[in-house]
Amino acid sequence: MQTIIPVEDIRNLPIPDLALSLLRVLGGRSEANANNTLRGLEQAMAANGVPDLEALLGRVASAWAWLDAHALLGPHPRQTGSEWRRVTEMGRLIANDPTAVARIWAEDRLGGELDPSLETARMNLALGDFETAVFSAMKAVEVEVRHVAGLPNELLGVPLMRKAFNPSDGVLSDPTTEGGERQSTMDLFAGAIGLFKNPASHRSVEFEDPVEAAEAIQLADLLLRIVHRAERRLAISGD
Repeated sequence: MQTIIPVEDIRNLPIPDLALSLLRVLGGRSEANANNTLRGLEQAMAANGVPDLEALLGRVASAWAWLDAHALLGPHPRQTGSEWRRVTEMGRLIANDPTAVARIWAEDRLGGELDPSLETARMNLALGDFETAVFSAMKAVEVEVRHVAGLPNELLGVPLMRKAFNPSDGVLSDPTTEGGERQSTMDLFAGAIGLFKNPASHRSVEFEDPVEAAEAIQLADLLLRIVHRAERRLAISGD
C-alpha cells in the first residue's frame, strides 16, 4: 500500500518543503480533510510496518498546519464542518512553483505594518515583479526625502541624499549626534539609493530572490522611519 508522499520525504524534508509536497497532492482534489488524510497515511504506513509511525503522522500534521497558517488551505465553501478544507487560489498558484517557499518567506517579512508609501512595493512583490517592487520602495524614499527637506525636484538620487543629510548643513541631519554618526547616516541613504534605486533607473536589474527584494523593501521602511523622525525634529524646532 503506497502513501501519498514517500515515507522518506515525510521523515526528512523540512516542514515547509513537506507542506508543499502535501499541497501538490491536495491540489488535485476538490476538497480535503485533515483527519481523512492522516488516517489514510496511518493505514498505509502501518501496512508497510513503518517503525516511527507516530512521529511521521505528527510531521504531516505540522505540514498541514503550515499550509493553513500561510493561507494555502482555506475553508471549503460547501462542505459543513471546520475540518473540510480546499486549496486556495494562492495555494494553486504556488503548488508547482520552485520558488514557492522563498516567496512565502518574503511575504512573511512584509507581514507587519509598513509605511503607507510602500504599499505599491508590497503589491509588486506579491505579483512576483521584484525589480519594480525594489525600485518603487526606494523611489518612495527619494520622494519623501525631497519633500521633508524641501529640496528641488531637479535634485535626484545620491546627490539628493548627500545634500539632505550632509553632516555639516543637511536639513535632515541630526545636530544632536556626533559627526561620525551624521556622516554614516548620509552614507546609509546614499548607498541604499545608489545600490537599489539608481541602477534600475538606467537599466534592467534582475532580482531573482524574493527574500532579497523583501529585505530591500524593509530597508526602505527603515529609511522612511529615519526621515519621519527628522520631520518631527524639524517641526519641534520650527525650522
